[in-house]
Amino acid sequence: MNNKRILLTGITGFLGSHTAIQLLNKGYEVVGTLQSKDRINSIREIIGKKTANIDKLTFAVANLNDSAIWFELTKNIDCVHHIASPFPRELPKHENDLIIPAKQGTLNVLKAASANNVKRVVMVSSIAAIVYGKSKEELNKVFDENDWTDETCSNDTTPYFKSKAIAEKAAWEFIRQNSTNLELVTVCPGAILGPVLENDFGTSANIVIKILDGSSPALPKIGFDIIDVRSAADLLIKAMEKPQAAGNRYIASSGYMTFKEVAMILKEQYPGKKIPTAELPNFAARLFSIFEKSLKPILIELGIKRKTEITKAQKELQWQPLSSKAAVLACAESVFENRILT
Repeated sequence: MNNKRILLTGITGFLGSHTAIQLLNKGYEVVGTLQSKDRINSIREIIGKKTANIDKLTFAVANLNDSAIWFELTKNIDCVHHIASPFPRELPKHENDLIIPAKQGTLNVLKAASANNVKRVVMVSSIAAIVYGKSKEELNKVFDENDWTDETCSNDTTPYFKSKAIAEKAAWEFIRQNSTNLELVTVCPGAILGPVLENDFGTSANIVIKILDGSSPALPKIGFDIIDVRSAADLLIKAMEKPQAAGNRYIASSGYMTFKEVAMILKEQYPGKKIPTAELPNFAARLFSIFEKSLKPILIELGIKRKTEITKAQKELQWQPLSSKAAVLACAESVFENRILT
């Protein structure tokens, strides 16, 4: 297997770079795509610090919406890790600015992979494609890989959540409608924490940064499924290597945590830091979001706990994720190491 060539989209992203490191360390050849050649030297240097096999990594500049380039890039490729997807730091003015590139980019990659006889595509979706667009009654149940976000229910979704659901549904529909030998596996992570490798870090790391930087006097009553980026990358590779993964979705989570629980872990680790542990009343969180734009997309979580069954990947693929606490602490440590905070 280890002389296989892997195409990895979005190598400069948080999950993309960690997945590339693990693939290289296992001896795979990796072609990583990015949007600008300006990032090639810096990302090669970052990844090179974590692997002795940097000579097995090459790069290609590619835009998800450019269908022609994917037909070139998927030639002589054994497997594609499709990780790239638009992830905004703030809500876009028009939701289609997110939805259309996410869906079309996914279809461009799948069509090309199918045409070039790639064996398998492992696509990163999101827990957002599973647990949203729900009625009050539905929120009482425990969600698993058989559940889907209803993107038409606008009071319990955001443009980003819709984009993840629509793109993943389009991927499965493509497999169903086409007589293709291409195998598809999708991985649906929760909020991805763990060690950031550079200052251009994953959006989820803001959960830890906002608690550590002293900018919030109190915390919204919100929680989320958490996964360490290293465990998410490990699951992507298991989803590629294990025959039984074909045709399956897998939730990547090590458990649910509230902002307050994350803050308590950080307070214990950094007793000298001024870390908030009081919780904002829900009305105050809504008010606060007017000034703190990064809170806007998560307001639909106020007062809601979305329960998920997270053991399918562990049972079927013998996947052992790091704990949520380990993910929080590794994220915090790396934020100081990279001087994102001092």
